[in-house]
Amino acid sequence: MHACNYAPTKADSYDRFNSASRMRYPHLFAPLDLGHTTLPNRILMGSMHTGLEDKASDYHKLAGYFAERARGGVGLMVTGGIAPSIEGWLKPFGGRLSMPWHVARHRTLTTAVHAEGGRICMQILHAGRYGYHPLSVAPSKIKSPITPFTPRALSARGVERSIRDFVRCAQLAQEAGYDGVEVMGSEGYFINEFLAERSNKRSDAWGGDATRRMRLPLEIVRRTREAVGRDFIIIYRLSMLDLVDGGQDWNEIVTLAKGIEAAGASIINTGIGWHEARVPTIVTSVPRAGFAWVTRKLKGEVSIPLIATNRINMPDVAERVLAEGEADMVSMARPLLADPEWARKAQAGQSDRINTCIACNQACLDHVFQNRRASCMVNPRACHETEWPMTATATRKRIAVIGAGPAGMACASTLAERGHSVTLIDQAERIGGQFNYAKRSPGKEEFEETLRYFRNRLHDLGVGLQLGQTADAASLQASGYDEVVIATGITPRRVSFAGSDDPRVLSYLDVLAHDKPVGARVAIIGAGGIGFDVAEFLAEHAPSPTTDVQRWTREWGVNMQLDTRSGLQPAQPEAPARQIWLLQRSQGRPGARLNKTTGWVHRATLKAKRVAMLGDVSYERFDDRGLHISVKGESQILPVDSVVICAGQEPNRKLADALTAMGIKAHVIGGADVAAELDAKRAIAQGTQLATRL
Repeated sequence: MHACNYAPTKADSYDRFNSASRMRYPHLFAPLDLGHTTLPNRILMGSMHTGLEDKASDYHKLAGYFAERARGGVGLMVTGGIAPSIEGWLKPFGGRLSMPWHVARHRTLTTAVHAEGGRICMQILHAGRYGYHPLSVAPSKIKSPITPFTPRALSARGVERSIRDFVRCAQLAQEAGYDGVEVMGSEGYFINEFLAERSNKRSDAWGGDATRRMRLPLEIVRRTREAVGRDFIIIYRLSMLDLVDGGQDWNEIVTLAKGIEAAGASIINTGIGWHEARVPTIVTSVPRAGFAWVTRKLKGEVSIPLIATNRINMPDVAERVLAEGEADMVSMARPLLADPEWARKAQAGQSDRINTCIACNQACLDHVFQNRRASCMVNPRACHETEWPMTATATRKRIAVIGAGPAGMACASTLAERGHSVTLIDQAERIGGQFNYAKRSPGKEEFEETLRYFRNRLHDLGVGLQLGQTADAASLQASGYDEVVIATGITPRRVSFAGSDDPRVLSYLDVLAHDKPVGARVAIIGAGGIGFDVAEFLAEHAPSPTTDVQRWTREWGVNMQLDTRSGLQPAQPEAPARQIWLLQRSQGRPGARLNKTTGWVHRATLKAKRVAMLGDVSYERFDDRGLHISVKGESQILPVDSVVICAGQEPNRKLADALTAMGIKAHVIGGADVAAELDAKRAIAQGTQLATRL
């Protein structure tokens, strides 16, 4: 098998539409010959746990989710992690394929995908010490820092039993109609734990030197290939960059990759970082394709195809990775959550119509860690396809949506898609609301992609857009709309103290929307999401390192030469642009309530920028000496030139109240409904759900 067989004779049978798409993205839409089968393009929908895998009653929903993405034209898909045994569960009663009676539910899924012309592999994931249950097992009795349970160390017989579990799981997957399996060997799960000295302290045939530590994955792949035959895809997810102390070095990784190829794998997929690593790998501040260089380093060491992954979210990025020889295929999980039509739009030359993944993690990974069903902030229908069908309306209405922020844009576009006549009104000169300010924070530049998507979607759907206009109750009543939706957003909350009317005391909108000058020493009042965004904005020198892989890896301590174990080196953060104090009135650690999968990144970023973060603060006055505060009852003066208020928001309900007073019923959504921390995830979902009901 070879990595890059373009199969021109097969390409001749493709229609002109596909030929044109290959001219735009010739590498992305080139077929990939695996020997026994040919994939139509180089797009892999990577594994993403949704929560639907964990209940048999949810498999029809999971089938609808994957079928929609198969229709979207992706070349190959991989399911979320399915355990090969009870010991390997991610959580109690999680997704498992180990008994014959489990097959039927999986066949529901594969049948739906194949009916749409798609191909799908099942990921076999043994959680190891990451299992969130007391039955977890691992190579050694070492607790992980991210789970509360200490695993049981497997005996030699237990290791052999685990190998048999993997093989049996693959056989059942084949019986269920899957086109292949992905063996999960990265991200700090069971197989990865055997490979690293950090978690494998064994001295028997399954531990000790590197050769014995890598015996487990080689045996799993070899025996699986023997069991399933030649005409079944086996992807091996290889941890190419552990990013934790005591991980593998590059020579070990190359040796393992060669062994995995010899054992019978069809494709090697890239895994980056353990879940306990303190280097971000998938958040929005990671540069696009920020780890493709790791996959490239393995090119030439093996002859089977290599898949690059992490923060590849747009066709031009994917095409560049392939064209520059960094990989033979690209993996995207969250981008296919955001837009199931990603591949079709790219093929049609409509990349500007793609609903781009902005790597916020708010509705996908954060939901998974909260034991909730995954979805997507910018596409709340994700994983709800069978419950939120986008059906045409039976009764066409004239509807006014007031406010073109996230809630209003989502509501107006979904209403129009269903066939209503929609007018979207906003007093600002551009759509986007608070997104226009959030996108200025370093690492949130991707928010501009969401605004681009909505601009085009509103235009394509014929939404009447009235910008720079203030809607009032009387004019709305006179216009005779059938429905009125209020999405007027928020107003920033002010904090009153002596000197708070000084022109050097600014709101976050003064800074982000109006570019008012901020001094070299600044206090930020309010340590919620907006306070952290403003702190990063004021601390970072422009341009931010989120577009520069060299700068970014240097700041986070990633060794691009890979001549240190695990790819780690001392971090070299750049000096901050300002001296900053981040303050909150409540007790506790500032930023403790930020989202689980991204909050630690924001806290680490500000720590690297030497931002002083203080809780339990009372604000007394601001004068020429600075900001006078007390911390836990002790007074001090912060010698600041400026103060920025980020102390929350209030719902802007004036128009809604005026309409109610006139006896006109209005639907209130987004920040106008609940202003807590400018929750765009809730706002977009609320706007979309309302539109499916009207």
